Amino acid sequence: MRLTEVTYGSAKAIEGYGPGFFRVAGHVLRGPCLITPWDAGPWGGLEDTAGPLSLVDRIDVLFVGTGSTIAHVPQAFRAALEGQGIGVEVMASPTAARTYNVLLGEGRRVAVALIPVD
Repeated sequence: MRLTEVTYGSAKAIEGYGPGFFRVAGHVLRGPCLITPWDAGPWGGLEDTAGPLSLVDRIDVLFVGTGSTIAHVPQAFRAALEGQGIGVEVMASPTAARTYNVLLGEGRRVAVALIPVD
């Protein structure tokens, strides 16, 4: 079997996470955060659609990590994003982080909004 190291170029990959934080491209972000291939910063949580909506025409899918376990997102959040053509995939934050990294490595147009794990 041949293993190939994944490289992300200048894209912002998620390197790790723990209680209340995510490590992205060598920087620690505390609290909910929005991560794209070109930027990573704070996010206002499930009531904040402004950050994700600013990504219209730049991403196809937003992964939403709801913390330690999967939970429903508010219908208004989902409707606002899907109404602008952004797919919304909801999962637990660890799963969302891994999925984002895999698709980022494939060069896909993705972003992830994460609520920290406990």
